[in-house]
Amino acid sequence: MLDEFLELILSESTDQMERSLQHLTKELLSLRAGRATPAMLETVRVEFYGSTSPLNQVSTISAPQPDLLVVTPWDKSSISAIEKAVLSANLGLNPSNDGTIIRIPIPPLTEERRKVLCKRVRQIGEQTKISIRNIRRSTKEELKSTQEAENLSEDMRYHAEDLLQKDTDRFVATIDKILRQKEADIMEV
Repeated sequence: MLDEFLELILSESTDQMERSLQHLTKELLSLRAGRATPAMLETVRVEFYGSTSPLNQVSTISAPQPDLLVVTPWDKSSISAIEKAVLSANLGLNPSNDGTIIRIPIPPLTEERRKVLCKRVRQIGEQTKISIRNIRRSTKEELKSTQEAENLSEDMRYHAEDLLQKDTDRFVATIDKILRQKEADIMEV
C-alpha cells in the first residue's frame, strides 16, 4: 500500500505524461499524410489589424476534396494577408484566391518528401519520449525527497518507482505505436 503523498506524486506524473502524449498527437495532426486536412494549417499565423492571430480565428477552413483545402475568410479584406501567411508558413503550399475564398491545392507527396516527413515524425516522437523521461526523472527525485521528508520506508519508495517505470514504459510504447501508424499513413500511396 502506497502512502497518499506518493500516490499524489504518481498521479501528477501520469497527468504530465498524458499532456505530453496529447501534444504529440496535436503536432502529428499538423503533418501532412496522404490527404488534405484543416489541421495542416493550424500553425499558420495571420498578421491582420496590427495583431497576429491563428488562421482558424480569422477564417473557416474546410477540405471538400482529398487534395484541396478551402479557406473562407470572415473579413474579405483579409484575403491577401491570409494568402501571404500561408505562403510564409513554409508548408510547400501555393494558395490562390478568387476574391472571396482561397483555394489551396495539395500536391501529391513525392517519395523523397514522404521520407522527409517520416524523419520529422521520428524527431517529434523522440522529443516526446525525452519529455516523458524527464518527467520520470523529476518524479523519482520528488519521490525520494518525499520519502525522506515523511520518514517513509524505502520499500514504499521502490514500489512507487516501479509503478512509475511501468507508467513510463506504457507511455513510450503508446508513442511508438502512434509513430508507426503515422509513418504508415505518410508512406501509403
